[in-house]
Amino acid sequence: METPNFWDQRQRIAAPDLSGRARIRFLTAVDFPPFNFLDGQGRLAGLNVDLARAICEELEATAICQIEAKPFGELTDALARGDGEAVAAGLGITADSRARFTFTHPFFRFPARFVVRRDARIDEPLRSGLDGIEIGVVGASAHEAMLRSFFPKAKPVEFDTRDNALEAVKAGRVRAVFGDGVGLSFWLSSDDAGECCAFAGGPYLSDRYLGEGLAIAVKPEDGELAAAFDYALGKIVESGRMSELLLRYFPVSAF
Repeated sequence: METPNFWDQRQRIAAPDLSGRARIRFLTAVDFPPFNFLDGQGRLAGLNVDLARAICEELEATAICQIEAKPFGELTDALARGDGEAVAAGLGITADSRARFTFTHPFFRFPARFVVRRDARIDEPLRSGLDGIEIGVVGASAHEAMLRSFFPKAKPVEFDTRDNALEAVKAGRVRAVFGDGVGLSFWLSSDDAGECCAFAGGPYLSDRYLGEGLAIAVKPEDGELAAAFDYALGKIVESGRMSELLLRYFPVSAF
């Protein structure tokens, strides 16, 4: 299964010195599977959680690392108060959050994808093969705006929910559905999909419509810690460990 690499291997970041730190507390949440959740034994799990542990191992700082779960809505205030040193929980990178925090380089980005019936594939390349083709999309969503911008010849068909759009493509009422690749990847492997469908084209990325992706946030004055995390992330990608984590949590690649 193909795994993405969002890290520029040409970057050269100096090895950090964390000898002056007494602890590094990662704050996360439990309501964003497969990125952070509680497993069957009630333990913290997910891509963000395992990545935080891998960062600590790469920095040889496991002895001073802690991972603590809080309600998502409390994470930013907890970080600002000093109740933790970092947030690893899908905090959106926006103008407002950049003003409050320092972020690492993104380690994951959310792709948009097309889903089609296996017996009704769409001609490639999709950019020139969607003229007048009906594409299901959730109305008034970022994906609808992205579909209209990236594929102006397509004919969007708006639905109130993703589930209704997917039922329509299963029934052949639309030729494809355009939406969040991560959510769609899990749907494709579900009993509900019943192996009816597959990805076509893509993945499609856009900072404007889908944001800059996932990164770890630290307090604005703690750029040194963000740089240390970036060093560790680069090593994790270089060693292939990031690919192992992605394969662990995504049964069907979103890419």
